[in-house]
Amino acid sequence: MLSYDHKKTLFFILVAFLFSFCIRLIWVYQFNDIGEFKYNNQFMINTNDGYYWAEGAKDIISGIEKEHSRSPILSAPSQLTAFLYKYLPFSFETIIFYMPAFFASLIVVPIVLIGKIIGKVEIGFIAALLSSIAWSYYNRTMVGYYDTDFLNIVFPTVLLWSIIWALKTFEEKYLLFIAFDILLYRLWYPQSYSLEFAFFGLVILYLIYISFKMKNKNKKFYENKEIFYTIQILTLMLFAMMQLEITFRIMLVIAYFMLFRQERWHKHLYTMFLMAIIMFIASGGLNPIIGQLKGYVFKELITSSGEDLKLHYFTVMQTIKEATLIDISSIANRISGHLIVFLFSILGYIWLCFRQPFMLLALPMLGLGVLSYSGGLRFTIYAIPVLSLGIAYLIIESSDKIENKVLKNLFIIVSTLLILLPNIKHIIEYKIPPVFYKSEVEVLSKIKNFASSDDYVISWWDYGYPIRYYTDAKTLSDGGNHSGSINFPTSFSLLSNQQASAKMLRLDVEYTEKNFKINKEDKDKKRTNIEKIILDYGYKNSNDFLENLEKKINLPSKTREIFIYLPKRMLDILPTILMFSNIDLMTGEKLKEHFFYKAEQYYEQQSKIILADNISLDKTTGLLELNQQQLTINNFTVAYHDVEGKLVKDIQVLDQNSPLNIIFLKDYDSFLIIDNVIYDSMYVQLFILENYDKSIYEQIISTPLAKVYKLKI
Repeated sequence: MLSYDHKKTLFFILVAFLFSFCIRLIWVYQFNDIGEFKYNNQFMINTNDGYYWAEGAKDIISGIEKEHSRSPILSAPSQLTAFLYKYLPFSFETIIFYMPAFFASLIVVPIVLIGKIIGKVEIGFIAALLSSIAWSYYNRTMVGYYDTDFLNIVFPTVLLWSIIWALKTFEEKYLLFIAFDILLYRLWYPQSYSLEFAFFGLVILYLIYISFKMKNKNKKFYENKEIFYTIQILTLMLFAMMQLEITFRIMLVIAYFMLFRQERWHKHLYTMFLMAIIMFIASGGLNPIIGQLKGYVFKELITSSGEDLKLHYFTVMQTIKEATLIDISSIANRISGHLIVFLFSILGYIWLCFRQPFMLLALPMLGLGVLSYSGGLRFTIYAIPVLSLGIAYLIIESSDKIENKVLKNLFIIVSTLLILLPNIKHIIEYKIPPVFYKSEVEVLSKIKNFASSDDYVISWWDYGYPIRYYTDAKTLSDGGNHSGSINFPTSFSLLSNQQASAKMLRLDVEYTEKNFKINKEDKDKKRTNIEKIILDYGYKNSNDFLENLEKKINLPSKTREIFIYLPKRMLDILPTILMFSNIDLMTGEKLKEHFFYKAEQYYEQQSKIILADNISLDKTTGLLELNQQQLTINNFTVAYHDVEGKLVKDIQVLDQNSPLNIIFLKDYDSFLIIDNVIYDSMYVQLFILENYDKSIYEQIISTPLAKVYKLKI
């Protein structure tokens, strides 16, 4: 029979879980009638990376193995999804859409239990309510946000709870909780190593503290229960954190646990601890601790490691929002919902640490959250459980100063509502659409009719995972494969003329396939695709090769088809895409600036169209006024799709010597002002104007939102 305290704890966990899950259904209520958010009458997910795990799960379910595929069939998220699909009576789309809401809500369990350790389960309950819906945590765990984030904070919070409880109770079962949480966390999210090591470091500091504190210095260390138990924790953590295959680590953990349940092994504790340290180091445990995060901290040009050419590439991290610097106010909002709540949370956490020093063990999570100031948005979620406990402790402890029971309860309720409301307000206003709309997914699904699983569908890396998921074809780049060297050929192809573009695509695809069968000599040189191509064609300078790409060169034998997916949404990031090829590969220096401006908010006067504060178009003379200069226009184009979906375009050549062009995109009610290089690029000519070389390209699909071409060469 459960005690009253256990029933109370379970009740708080259940209420907090239901609160967390149900509040995530606000998005479903808001968009339930939006047909473009559904495909086959099922909501689509709203994160690009989710399609990566979904592809792996789908391939596990189908049992089809693809040659040279990057499908994550061995990953924990994909395997968990496939397992749930096998045993639950729901569609695959329903499972991946609601999984984040369910699993992310499990965060309330360890937080309520930590509140119980503090001595007042109500603290854990209030902290669980806030943690589960805090701005940043909600953003990355809402319905449809199918990614590893829905358990990335649950695991370290469980680890924090199990370490605290282990050090307070000395119960053997918590040793296994610690070890298996680390094992599962690493299996789920391999980048967890840095946080695990930070927890390990704090336990080391705790060991040093209690060693100096030990009253009887003549007593052997292994005879001191607190020291003996702490070293056991450290030993098991080392076994669990080793850079070895998980099966071997599980065996080590279980073997150690079973041995040290026997008292005769206790005298060998330090030998075992030393052995664990040696094995940890030998397995590569002292490799750079923040190796998985350095791409977010150090943003610079990346140089290839080839022996014959030293090419420079533009790094993708410079363009990712989550890896950019953010201000203190944004950090406060994302962690606590409001700057005032954030400040009180810090105050509460400091007070909590003075009263309950074991809460200092939460510093790794708090520190990683603070790293968001220089590391990017994604890390704010780690600080949420810690500071939520801080504000909850402040509320409950402050309420104890109120003697009147009614006023005390009223204070707790009002204070809790006040810290929740900013986050609930954010949730109501945070109306994130799916990655692709129904109309776009229909285009991708049609590609299946033309492309096999060995063919390639080329687009920008942002769309790589959804493309693979819906087409079952291959891609050159995606959310996990988008280094500067990989992005350069695609960027070059999208923004070069049609001849050079087609040749670069064929070369990149065939060399990508060739790399799968590369011999050891080339593998040791670690050349990038573009470097191999340049060297194989007899060039020592990348600029010479690119300048001569339009000339007749012998392309490699065609081994598979190439399809080019050009979505309208790519138009918005065209300047970013250009960065990856607008660079001198030999020196890393930026090339000539190109002009690109998109005007979506404009208004007409009697004689002018005002495109921006300093940009206008004279309707009478056809002159463009740019920064108080009057410029002529080369091509003025009006393009739109008729009721049958066919492109209609009207091109007027005004001044062939002008470097600028204007396109009015009637379908999207926007203007483009672009220079001649961008105007002549493959993307503009094929997507906007459908002015393609029929000897090189074949149009497969044409819609206002996306167009698909097949490469003939």
